[in-house]
Amino acid sequence: MRLLLVEDDTMIGESVLDLLRAEHYAVDWVQDGAMADTALHSQTYDLVLLDLGLPRRDGLAVLRGMRARHERIPVLIATARDSVQQRIEGLDAGADDYVLKPYDLDELLARIRALLRRAAGRAEPVYEHQGVRINPATREVTVGDQPVLLSAREWAVLEPLIARPGLVLSRAQLEEKLYGWKDEISSNAVEVYIHGLRRKLGADLIQNVRGVGYLVPKV
Repeated sequence: MRLLLVEDDTMIGESVLDLLRAEHYAVDWVQDGAMADTALHSQTYDLVLLDLGLPRRDGLAVLRGMRARHERIPVLIATARDSVQQRIEGLDAGADDYVLKPYDLDELLARIRALLRRAAGRAEPVYEHQGVRINPATREVTVGDQPVLLSAREWAVLEPLIARPGLVLSRAQLEEKLYGWKDEISSNAVEVYIHGLRRKLGADLIQNVRGVGYLVPKV
């Protein structure tokens, strides 16, 4: 999953960036509202973690611009603006959830997971498909009752596919889940990780759609 972190405080931004990358998210970090707009126009994200008090363009203006463009990306506002009226204003502008600074990092991760589930049209916290069970909260994967160890990159490919059975993702779309701006992209990385997942989880779990991409078929 690829996230956009919009945070002007360097200390907070660095700590959240390290946290999200340790959880195997691909993350792009920008420090003002204008850069956030540029990122949103040039990349596709699964979630935006948005501060409100930003230089150059306020976070609420960024959010309203997203919704005016009919972008349905989940937005989690993380801010020190703690009045009820400010929270209402953010939610009415199109935010999906709100967390106040200073926030608990475990709670932040839980809210991110919940929004990603909701965006995928799922309520259950654990995904299960064709005998493969994955738990995004713990990063545990089992086939039958047997635990399977996946690399961080294998997980990053598997999760968006198994979260939306029947949805075809192209190689480019999967690369976006794997890499942030500063990461070097290997030309055959997706194929390598798909091969590893098929070897570990079963050859039929992930299927090719010739000339288009990959999918986990619906049952």
